[in-house]
Amino acid sequence: MVNELQGKKIAFLATDGVEQVELVTPWNAIKKAGGHPVLVSIKPGQIQATNQDIHPADTFPVDTTVPQAKASDYDALVLPGGTCNPDRLRINSDAMQFVRAFFAANKPVGAICHGPWSLVETGIVAGRTVTSWPSLRTDIHNASGTWVDEEVHQEKGLVTSRKPDDLPAFCRAIIQEFAQVSLLHQ
Repeated sequence: MVNELQGKKIAFLATDGVEQVELVTPWNAIKKAGGHPVLVSIKPGQIQATNQDIHPADTFPVDTTVPQAKASDYDALVLPGGTCNPDRLRINSDAMQFVRAFFAANKPVGAICHGPWSLVETGIVAGRTVTSWPSLRTDIHNASGTWVDEEVHQEKGLVTSRKPDDLPAFCRAIIQEFAQVSLLHQ
């Protein structure tokens, strides 16, 4: 996975409460593949990551805020989980419009664990099959989506995974998906 994403900017949408491993592991995989990850958040400064949703972990500097970010400036989007992170994002209309814009432009998106809550909130999950942390199954069903219990699920530019244990498969899949779409737009 070296240079598949050379020159590609990948937005990571996250805020306080992001599960650190779900931010850092895909971030490092994107960098290793030659991509340029950018942390987009709903607030400037830095965000506080957590371990297992409740233990404070590291802080990460925000590169830009959602009101300044445009989906057209990025090649793909990653939505890491943690319970608090997507719950805070889903009540921010600018953040949800940012997510919608990637789908409107047919740009690839990867979401892991609780990250698919943004897909539920935006209506993107309707008619799609996704996987996530098991507690989102009812939300996905109620939003007219189909939930599957799979390590990683890929469908029409959307890559979803269930949990931190799935990160190796998730990272391989997002890089593959982001590289394929990148090749189509060259």
